[in-house]
Amino acid sequence: MAFIIAFANQKGGVGKTTSAVNIAACCAVLGKRVLLADLDPQGNATSACGINKREIGTSVYDVLIGKADASRAVIETKYERLSVMPSTISLAGAEFDLIDMEHRESSFKRAITEIAGDYDLIIIDCPPSLGLLTVNALTCADGVVIPMQCEYFALEGLTQLMYTVRKVKQLYNPSLTITGILVTMYNGRLNLSVQVMDELKKYYSDKLFSTVITRNVRLTEAPSYGVPAYFYDKFSKGSQAYLEVSRELIDRTAV
Repeated sequence: MAFIIAFANQKGGVGKTTSAVNIAACCAVLGKRVLLADLDPQGNATSACGINKREIGTSVYDVLIGKADASRAVIETKYERLSVMPSTISLAGAEFDLIDMEHRESSFKRAITEIAGDYDLIIIDCPPSLGLLTVNALTCADGVVIPMQCEYFALEGLTQLMYTVRKVKQLYNPSLTITGILVTMYNGRLNLSVQVMDELKKYYSDKLFSTVITRNVRLTEAPSYGVPAYFYDKFSKGSQAYLEVSRELIDRTAV
């Protein structure tokens, strides 16, 4: 049975999708069968894996509202062992469609269960909000990875996200845990980055990934080519950093 990980942070622009895509790709490179589920209506994880959203027939939206089985929405990428459950703009209306459904917070969990045995890891890219889509991801997840920048507001957002995780754990998913906190876009030359890092080590040392993701041109270029960074330039600092994080993630999840 797959270990399901939600990549979540309600603050946008923190490297959440970049991390989800590149860790999914690197885990596949390391021999794991990986499904990347794009639960963000922007669909950036979908396009970052080279999938043309105009050509998508069945998407994660159809799965969420019970219109299609999860297996119908899965697309095998050209990268070995990496599959994607794509998103389109139709997902933006999913929260309105779910609102009247019974057990709406468990809709994705019910759907994903049927294919969980086909993978070692299922990585869910959540939207930058704490709405019903993110709650669905947290309800079905075994763990949460929190990508965050070393900024003051990011610390405030982390506190809010931790509260949401505790509430979901209490109400819907008692086995939910924090798999790790991943520092992204790190710049060690900035005093603020160092200070925020010190705060994270002080309060969350057991949750921090040992590898940090620094700002890297190759990481920002790769999505425009619809290619995960490892397959764009596997020797770049960004690709190698995500490969190290992926090794640590595999160790933490024991998949």
